[in-house]
Amino acid sequence: MIETDFLRTKFGQALPYNAYVATGRESHQKAWADFRRHVHTTDEHKSVFDGFTRRMHILVVSGTWCGDCVQQVPMLDAIASLRPDLIKLGALDRDEHMDLAERLVINDGNRVPVVLFLNEEFDFVSMYGDRTLTRYRTIAERQLGASCPLPGAPVPADEIAATLQDWINETERAQLVCRLSTKLRAKHGD
Repeated sequence: MIETDFLRTKFGQALPYNAYVATGRESHQKAWADFRRHVHTTDEHKSVFDGFTRRMHILVVSGTWCGDCVQQVPMLDAIASLRPDLIKLGALDRDEHMDLAERLVINDGNRVPVVLFLNEEFDFVSMYGDRTLTRYRTIAERQLGASCPLPGAPVPADEIAATLQDWINETERAQLVCRLSTKLRAKHGD
């Protein structure tokens, strides 16, 4: 379990999405911007988020150089933009925050992106990474040799939509964990 104070401190060090992307090389920034233009939320997605009542923090441990990050973190930006009043997104470079990355090892590796969903008080809610199920299925289907696609590699629209839905589902799940939390229900009297 990661301590709440540590997570609060790390979120305080995180950069907003655009500032984080701006830390990358120019070619990486272009890849992020190009991919973000392909991420489109729908009215159906918006209606799910309209029902949210709890503030959440989404902390992404990433690398601007990482193809999987390029193809997933912009989706989290799109999700956060659906409810900026309740969802705060922050990103950290894995290599600059190894004190956190070392606590988020997946399958014996320092993977990216790793996403932490935190409640309004920065308590740990859930962790998701390094790829959604749709991404893993697609990679397995293609039998890629590389462990991580290059930034800017083309991604079919149906894969983008399905991966976005994976992230929306996980964000909704985290929101429901927060909404049904005994601690937060007592705090908010609901």
